[in-house]
Amino acid sequence: MRANQWLMAAALAAISGTAVAATPMMSEEWAKAACTAWNADATLTKDLFETGWAANDKKRGYKALQVARKDCKASPKVEVRIAPKDGKALCVSGGLSTAALDLDVDYAMTADTKRWIEMGKGEYGPMRAMMFGRLSFDGPMGEAMGNMGPFESFLLLVGKVPGDTAVCPK
Repeated sequence: MRANQWLMAAALAAISGTAVAATPMMSEEWAKAACTAWNADATLTKDLFETGWAANDKKRGYKALQVARKDCKASPKVEVRIAPKDGKALCVSGGLSTAALDLDVDYAMTADTKRWIEMGKGEYGPMRAMMFGRLSFDGPMGEAMGNMGPFESFLLLVGKVPGDTAVCPK
């Protein structure tokens, strides 16, 4: 099912109260839905623009956030790409990772599915997740530390985007 078909089915299911089979969490379709959810989150779009976070992209035009489930080792990695646009930090694409990350400006985060679920529910934030080894993080640590509020909103976003956690993405 294509991402737009899946999103339409999910919207219709929400309206009608019927269940729809979710795409696997952190699949290509899930990343596209995460991009849409990012753009609907005022903390991510407003705060990450105002702090200059989104503009720190080495003049590539985007900043990448790559995520993966550690327990799904054979699964491809997915990412959202963020760019400063119209006075906001907007997600301009979501899907499979296609380019090498530049860890001076980009972020790579991995965690076991169980941990993503916990973080997505708000059971703990990014500081605790990293301190206890529940979230592996690569990227500009100082920049991330200066944006802990929005970073926590991103982890909560993972819990807001529907995704089947019982199967690994292919």
